[in-house]
Amino acid sequence: MATRSVPALLEDIRFLGETQYAIVQAVRALVLQPPFEAPTEEVKYGGILFAAQGVSFCGVFAYQAHVSVEFGQGARISDPFGHLEGAGKGRRHLKLRSIDDLAHKQLAQYLPLALAAAQENA
Repeated sequence: MATRSVPALLEDIRFLGETQYAIVQAVRALVLQPPFEAPTEEVKYGGILFAAQGVSFCGVFAYQAHVSVEFGQGARISDPFGHLEGAGKGRRHLKLRSIDDLAHKQLAQYLPLALAAAQENA
């Protein structure tokens, strides 16, 4: 079975909605720049998973009503801003419904915390 490419998934997300597409692209822009060293992305589980320094630390998934940024080790994040959702053993997520939510929910501040939590568990 062929692996889906990020551009192909992005086109599917664009058909889902321009808002979802814009949010996913904004999340990608945050992750694929410093301070993350050698960031990578791959399509998996219906979304885009991101890794840096050899550790997978978050993923972005588009749904009809929102975009979810998932943190695999999110339960290890102290959540200084109080925006993380979820109550399972490990994962936490941020639901983004607009571009403004990236700033409002302080995604840029959560990303390094998610990487640190993933590195601790690696």
